[in-house]
Amino acid sequence: MPKIEPMILAVPKGRILKELLPLMKSAGVEPEESFFDDKCRQLKFATNVDYLEIIRVRSFDVPTFVAFGAAHLGVGGSDVIMEFDYPEIYSPVDLDIGHCRMSVAAPATLLESEDPSQWSHIRVATKYPKITQKHFAARGVQAECIKLNGAMELAPNLGLCRRIVDLVSSGDTLKANGLTEIEKISEVSSRFIVNRAAMKTRPVEVNKWIRSFQEAVNAK
Repeated sequence: MPKIEPMILAVPKGRILKELLPLMKSAGVEPEESFFDDKCRQLKFATNVDYLEIIRVRSFDVPTFVAFGAAHLGVGGSDVIMEFDYPEIYSPVDLDIGHCRMSVAAPATLLESEDPSQWSHIRVATKYPKITQKHFAARGVQAECIKLNGAMELAPNLGLCRRIVDLVSSGDTLKANGLTEIEKISEVSSRFIVNRAAMKTRPVEVNKWIRSFQEAVNAK
């Protein structure tokens, strides 16, 4: 029997990975032992499936690895998928994990003197400049985006800008920093994504994993 060429599954580091592991197991993917070792500096791992290997990368990088063909399959947040909007990516399965929302927030004091519906030109700190500009453009608002990769809640308090667009889960971090959620841009969850070229060149294997992850979600 001819050996199947290796396939790469890109998964995100951090919080989402803990939610993802039971789904992976249910879908039939179990990484080698070193994958679970927090001290391990390895980035590429074997699995119980002969031809399937896992790479563990930053959540913001997963769609890029998949879009450019460095990985055939991946798990990425819908926030990152929307921000990059790669045409090379297909996201057939909502994994029903990593739930949060992307929202606009500002200091509570700002809302005492301003009506958000009257904004025309604003400055916003965000990790998602494309989504932010698109959202406000649809409202007829020109948004100047300051790109930050973290600690978004500090921006209004330190005078960098008065509004932010960020992911919100419980809202506790916003409240702790004197911020109020103004409006929701979108719900966010993690998706199983595939490279479109791989779907054409390796339809049997790719479709098998799409089915396996969908069945794992259905069985939750």
